[in-house]
Amino acid sequence: MSRPLLVAYRPLGLGDLLTAVPALRALRDAFPGHRAVLAAPAALAPLAELSGAVDDVVDTPELAVPALHGVDVAVNLHGRGPQSHRALLASRPRRMIAFGAPQVPWHGPAWRAGEHEVRRWCRLLTESGIAADPSRLDLPPPSPPAGLLPGATVIHPGAASPARRWPATRWSAVARVEREAGRRVLVTGSSAERPLALRVARDAGLDAADVLAGRTGLRELAAVVAAAGRVLCGDTGVAHLATAFRVPSVLVFGPTPPSEWGPPPERARHVVLHRGGRGDPHGDAPDPGLLAISVEEVLSVTGGRFPGVAPGSRRPMGITDKITGRVKQAAGDITDDASMRQQGRREERKGEAKEEQARAEERADAKAEEVADLERRT
Repeated sequence: MSRPLLVAYRPLGLGDLLTAVPALRALRDAFPGHRAVLAAPAALAPLAELSGAVDDVVDTPELAVPALHGVDVAVNLHGRGPQSHRALLASRPRRMIAFGAPQVPWHGPAWRAGEHEVRRWCRLLTESGIAADPSRLDLPPPSPPAGLLPGATVIHPGAASPARRWPATRWSAVARVEREAGRRVLVTGSSAERPLALRVARDAGLDAADVLAGRTGLRELAAVVAAAGRVLCGDTGVAHLATAFRVPSVLVFGPTPPSEWGPPPERARHVVLHRGGRGDPHGDAPDPGLLAISVEEVLSVTGGRFPGVAPGSRRPMGITDKITGRVKQAAGDITDDASMRQQGRREERKGEAKEEQARAEERADAKAEEVADLERRT
């Protein structure tokens, strides 16, 4: 006898899937005897499988009627309706769980503007009598591709729309500092984003082999993120992958508020930079709030005690000053400005002093750990 069918409707993108994982897991727990199917783009199937919450993915374009029959329970995890409600009702489910939509009409929990995306769908279920825990975001890391060394800095410069893309020149500046700090830097993205990734890599002095954009499928991309030492990106699906794998990250946000789409605030290893306000996430030009975030702000996180980095990893602290100093010296040479050259030399020396201090602190940490280890043994 075939199992009854449960359909979770979320035909959207990678970040949308990842923010719905706690709700999907709650549905799996609430309907253990059902065959759980996710109506979403087929490309997301590898990540849906990692969640352990669904049995299958039925390829479904946005707002399309899922190609399913005999649905027992349908859950609208797409939006507030009415279009998504009508698409799901067209599959003739015996029961539907969805937010209230008077235009359909449909009676259900009330939609709340500005609610965090993870909590929104868990609340829909909770108010429909299904327990849901929004903290269940973690995914098991996939097996890494052959030859992938762990600990690299992953930079993902692309985003779904120009409004959410931090300038390539700024990503290049960050990538250069990461490289000069002794870390391998990998640049990720889709096939369409490969020219952008190549530009970032070229301007940062990276090898073409370090550009993974267009060379990884979704599962491979997830494995690269899971193995990373840190992830630097904007408001993208990769940011949600970093959250799911608990990889330290710096996220430049704008125009969408991180209070709606960012990592949960209790996960301190994910640092969000946001200027406040709200803009059009689908705009054809970078959001002003996004442009207000500087390279120095990103480097102030990556160059200090980066969240999730083990104690003793202080060495990069002076890198920002050293790079800034070198840039100013070069500018002074070009413009024959002696004061600019002098200022640059001062900043470079300041950076060198910070690094020397960091080395001294690391030696002190190592000595303290040696003493502590001896005490544990005795």
